[in-house]
Amino acid sequence: MVAYFFTILELSAPLVSTIGQNSKEAKKQVSFVGCKVPSVCPLTHSYGTIHQNPFVHIHVFYEGDAWIVSNNKQTQGVRTVWWEDDASGAVVCLLDQSLLPQEVVYLRLKHEQEVADAIRALKVRGAPAIGVTAAFGLALSIRRLIQEQDGSLSLSAAQQHVHAVGELLSETRPTAVNLFWAIERMLHCADVAINNHASLQDLAHLLQAEAQSIADEDFDACMAMGNYGAELIADGDTLLTHCNAGALATAGWGTALAPMYVAHKAGKRIHVFVDETRPVLQGSRLTTWELQQEGIPLTLITDSMVGHFMRLGGIKAVFVGADRVAANGDVANKIGTYSVAVLAHAHQIPFYVAAPSSTIDLDIPSGEYIPIEQRNLEEVTSVRGIAIAPAGIRAANPAFDVTPHAYITAIITERGIIHSPYEEGLRRVIMDLRYHN
Repeated sequence: MVAYFFTILELSAPLVSTIGQNSKEAKKQVSFVGCKVPSVCPLTHSYGTIHQNPFVHIHVFYEGDAWIVSNNKQTQGVRTVWWEDDASGAVVCLLDQSLLPQEVVYLRLKHEQEVADAIRALKVRGAPAIGVTAAFGLALSIRRLIQEQDGSLSLSAAQQHVHAVGELLSETRPTAVNLFWAIERMLHCADVAINNHASLQDLAHLLQAEAQSIADEDFDACMAMGNYGAELIADGDTLLTHCNAGALATAGWGTALAPMYVAHKAGKRIHVFVDETRPVLQGSRLTTWELQQEGIPLTLITDSMVGHFMRLGGIKAVFVGADRVAANGDVANKIGTYSVAVLAHAHQIPFYVAAPSSTIDLDIPSGEYIPIEQRNLEEVTSVRGIAIAPAGIRAANPAFDVTPHAYITAIITERGIIHSPYEEGLRRVIMDLRYHN
């Protein structure tokens, strides 16, 4: 696992957000950036990506005696996780979210164990992003094994290996169903290829392509949810969100934040109240960082302030993401979401959940059957390594809670907005996707 830090020296033009714009528009706005690269950096050609603004992606390359940052490969949205090939082989690249907002560091992972460790340690988080990362991790594992065994690997051994890696990745986090959905899809792709006697190289190519498809589909889903959800936002609205369900949580614009980005781009004046989201502070560390970079006005509040500001009457709607949606419309999301939903219900404020179809689990009848991850108690008793409670006390740290469907105004998916009764609408979304795929 290797991370490099870059220091920006000068800009020839201001870096501005290109979210929602194509690369031609981005090229008009940024020409080049000079940067200082550590002397230990081992690469002498195309290297990777840095950010001044997280919605603008610039790739570093070496030219003459200087490292130059080119805008020729810009992409849209915060780049959370992606695949690259370099001289030493395949790598899964991801933004280390555990260090934000103080440090912007990209990791280059070359082993599936590193991918599993990154998911477990919240270096990458958010249900859709976890699924995409696991898919890339599976593709990485077979590429690595083929390279290491150099012709001695059999198809049956490759199949056993892929399934073992699927098990490794599935043990990282239990609540986000996108993780298991992506792993199952990748294993099915591998089994079909192997049963059809594909070559090892074809197997590696098919798994990489399938992982990329999962990422591309998530990007498209975010775009669609953004467009649908933006219709629920009026000019001048003050909104509230909990945790981080933006670009950092997906392979696109996000789930709950995507409607805000679309509304903002359309010229609607919005203001977003952001819960800090204890204990890991995804709201204060990540959501504020995203919204600030995009120029959306925001107010950071502690989780315990939600009721106060709702009672004052300014908040018009709540938008949150989801880690799993049960068949009846119950939703598991970051701990504290249930409290926000109850308060929204008490103050007659619409409570919207944005979730792609990969988050819908029709095999789970209701929220009481959703497994809730229990995380390290030190996340509660300390903040970034600094103790905030006496040593030896008891603590609890469920990472998620369940919001009953009765408190949910609507669920925004890439196939449209679903209202109660949710069972029928959720099933229709899944069947519609299966039909078109």
